[in-house]
Amino acid sequence: MKNRLKVLRAERDWTQADLADALGVSRQTVNAIEKGKFDPSLPLAFKVARLFGLSIEEIFHDIP
Repeated sequence: MKNRLKVLRAERDWTQADLADALGVSRQTVNAIEKGKFDPSLPLAFKVARLFGLSIEEIFHDIP
């Protein structure tokens, strides 16, 4: 799944570890989501959306 997580994180000058701490996940999880190797659970996707003040659809894009 494509996403804008890396761009949103960079705009705030956050490291992957900073974002991981804010979300309660590992840095490796953030890295895998950013690279599209791991799709977050729905609760985690909502947590990401709330953190950035955006809708899930504004962050994650399902590309067939």
